[in-house]
Amino acid sequence: MFSSLMKSRRFAPLFWCQFLSAFNDNLIRNALVILITYKLATAHGDTLVALAGTALVAPFFFLSGLAGEMADKFDKSRVAERLKFYEIAIAAIAALGFLMQSVSLLFVALAGYGIIAALFGPIKYGVLPVHLEVKELPAGNALIESATFVAILLGAVIGGWSASHTDAARILSVLVMGLAALSWVSAKMMPPAPSVTPDLPINRNLMTSTFALITDLKADKRLWSGGLITAWFWLVGAVMVALLPPLVKKLIGGTENVYIVALLIFTVAIAIGSAIAARASRMRPNLGMVPLAALLMAFFAFDLSLLAATYTPPAEARGVADVFWSWTGARLTVDLAGLAIAGGMFIVPSFAAVQAWAPEDKRARVVAACNVLSAGFMTVATLATAAMQALGVGRPAFCLRSRSATLRPSL
Repeated sequence: MFSSLMKSRRFAPLFWCQFLSAFNDNLIRNALVILITYKLATAHGDTLVALAGTALVAPFFFLSGLAGEMADKFDKSRVAERLKFYEIAIAAIAALGFLMQSVSLLFVALAGYGIIAALFGPIKYGVLPVHLEVKELPAGNALIESATFVAILLGAVIGGWSASHTDAARILSVLVMGLAALSWVSAKMMPPAPSVTPDLPINRNLMTSTFALITDLKADKRLWSGGLITAWFWLVGAVMVALLPPLVKKLIGGTENVYIVALLIFTVAIAIGSAIAARASRMRPNLGMVPLAALLMAFFAFDLSLLAATYTPPAEARGVADVFWSWTGARLTVDLAGLAIAGGMFIVPSFAAVQAWAPEDKRARVVAACNVLSAGFMTVATLATAAMQALGVGRPAFCLRSRSATLRPSL
């Protein structure tokens, strides 16, 4: 099913549009993270790393209501094309930030990518049920999630390379512009997805539309539960991504290459977990996997917290071979991979079920409401993480908090 979808015009342009755009914003984010963590080494570097994630996520909370209404009122493919055209201008800001080595401009670009992603979110998940059959939804979601996490991986690798390469700024400025242009071309190739509610009014009051979405979602107990489950997943993911750079540098004593390998393990493992979930959901979303996946996430997060609490960092920075050929590196690998595989098994059937349950005439708004919940949880979590890091709270406590979060959706 994977290969047939990737060869089909009803899915492939959406896949590449999402992949190229996610690659671009994660390239910027990871280059900024490594610049802050390993090059600037500021007193509040951990806080800035957490805030980099917030810049990408916060727009989802404020704009998802408007995004859902736009996606239900207009042709989803044409809205996607327009958004990706505007994204080229944001890429230009990022390119200038790389050329000037400006943290401020890169933060502005991240916020811009967050705005585009918030407006695009209901489209990419709302258009899947339009072009795919119910039995194809788990595979489609798994491919979209895999595209996102492979993009994170590539962003980490190239972002790490940019931290040390003398000509990286010029190359990256061309790369972000090229990726934005290709994403726009992919959006233009998406087949039409006409609206079934063209007379839907657009509420331009962002807060009113946002709370209206939440109210509508809460009215359907099944959709509300699905939204909360997906929101808890993204909360845990946001905390782990924010903690990984300081965990690797300060508690493990690893170089930026160790961070890149750790992120590689995490992202590849999520893709593996997503594929496992898709294969277990051939005819319909297999929700039986969700409680088991939640327990596995809790177990591996707990062991990661024990590792962070008991390990004494070395006096000097350690490279990839020194870290990953040690018992500590092996345990870190197992914990990260186990947590990520369980995460893929958790989110794919959960979100596929929400898509299948959502009424056709307001499917994009249901997706948008789930995005609001996820963004709210992620924003609060990353801001709390930044504040607690500024106050000196240790990483083991955060891993334990992530463990408790994974348990709640399954109860």
